[in-house]
Amino acid sequence: MGLFDVHAHLTHPRFDADRDDVLTRATAAGVTSIICNGLNPRDNAAVMELASRWPLVKPAVGLYPVDAVLTEMLALGVEYPHRGPVASASEGVASVRRWIDQAFAVGEIGLDGYWVPESLWERQEQVFVELVQLAMAHDKPVIIHTRKREARAFDLLRDLGATRVDWHCFGGKVKLARKIADHGHYLSIPANVARSQSFRRMIETLPRERLLLETDCPYLSPAPGTRNEPANVAGTGEFAARSWGLSLQAAHEQFSRNFSALFGCAP
Repeated sequence: MGLFDVHAHLTHPRFDADRDDVLTRATAAGVTSIICNGLNPRDNAAVMELASRWPLVKPAVGLYPVDAVLTEMLALGVEYPHRGPVASASEGVASVRRWIDQAFAVGEIGLDGYWVPESLWERQEQVFVELVQLAMAHDKPVIIHTRKREARAFDLLRDLGATRVDWHCFGGKVKLARKIADHGHYLSIPANVARSQSFRRMIETLPRERLLLETDCPYLSPAPGTRNEPANVAGTGEFAARSWGLSLQAAHEQFSRNFSALFGCAP
């Protein structure tokens, strides 16, 4: 029963020196599927190239919520310290459209109210809706990033009728997480679960049929100050098994069923 990571950033420069070794370690840890998420047009192309060389890498193409309005932010004089290559929203959407038939999923996409000023929220929502509709038209799951705008993102997804949804690294209230799970969406738990009260509560209280594994690597490592990588989903599986009072095999089987239900194939 293979493990999986539904949210990784293996194209990040922190993997440039040993990317193949990272993937080899993931395989040795029992990981059989890694969904590598794109952030912008250049990153989407890199994700597709990596997936062409490593069968366990499943490509997701997307447009990070900040990148969706980054040109407008810069025009307003709003700086974003983590910015990469700047592309317009239309270029970002065109990139997703270009690769969508070959992609495993669309992501990451979503809404961000932390870095993005409120004056641009409406524009950000327009891009988000366009990307969700594009994914739905091609029957692709969406992988969602939200920050400070979780409730609004849920309202939009519900109104659009989106059903194939994973909420990555959900940072909203547990009450809303329950509502999301009850609606039939999935939430993926990162590898730092043991040191995050919020993610522990999600494992302990949400329906296990709605949970998935992720790393968000190279971020959110289980060991502070170290680089995260896909092999670390094994630790999250062990934590879930203990929390649920299940054998490790039974927990892995549950996660595998969840993956198959959302993505339409075994991990």
